[in-house]
Amino acid sequence: MSTWTALTTLNDRARAEALVEAVEVLDPFGVGIFEIEDGSNTWEVGVYFEDRPDDVALALLAASEGARPFTVSEVPDTDWVAHVKRELTPVEAGRFFVYGSHDADRVPEGRVALLIEAAMAFGTGHHGTTLGCLRVIDRMRDEGVRPARIADIGCGTAVLAMAAASVWDAEVVASDIDLVAVEVARVNLDANGLSGRVETVEAVGFDHPRLGGPFDLVLANILKGPLIDLAPDMARVIAAGGTAILSGILVDQADSVVSHYEQAGFSLAHREDIVDWTTLRLTRKDPDS
Repeated sequence: MSTWTALTTLNDRARAEALVEAVEVLDPFGVGIFEIEDGSNTWEVGVYFEDRPDDVALALLAASEGARPFTVSEVPDTDWVAHVKRELTPVEAGRFFVYGSHDADRVPEGRVALLIEAAMAFGTGHHGTTLGCLRVIDRMRDEGVRPARIADIGCGTAVLAMAAASVWDAEVVASDIDLVAVEVARVNLDANGLSGRVETVEAVGFDHPRLGGPFDLVLANILKGPLIDLAPDMARVIAAGGTAILSGILVDQADSVVSHYEQAGFSLAHREDIVDWTTLRLTRKDPDS
């Protein structure tokens, strides 16, 4: 059985949200809206139907909100999780080996193996942002850094929290704004025998009693906008001399993020670019020095 998608874009969030409400008259089984690139103010509206939608009705609705004409496509019925499993290959980042259960026989000896299944949360290790964060954690471990309290903000699959808990004897808390991601994180922690090492909470930013700090290390692989918004809170919860590892940042956005964190009392310790994405390692300055 096939389904149908109808996609359009427009440069006004309020009108995009109005379009989302308007298309409900066509009885779709799903509607979504997201900003194509953080800060671009270009919004994509996606509508999902069990049967081919009425092209004329879609055209009228798009025109009513100044959107581009909808592009309608038929989507074959596919087991996407099975497809992703076939396509995902193990990821190696220093001592870390991130894999799915279908590659369990490929785990090399002497590596920190992290089992991550394809699921409804971000972070399999394949994306340049996650890979960059894993490399920084690996480098810090080689340098002899020993954080005692660690937070993973916007944890997704909890791959970064698991990596940290695997190499440091530390108190680790992983949080996400999305309850589904928190549940996926708990499944992954259990699969890796780390349920007792990492606490999971649902929270927006640091808005949770368990996220008050002080932390020696905060991991945040999210997006430029939220990272900039979190800079003052990062400065509040990270101890002097502590570290923030930030990613989810496009290469051309990195300087802006660094500037905001320098203003908040951090200094840049390391930057790593992987294709289009940047990972930043920042050190919290001692405000009394």
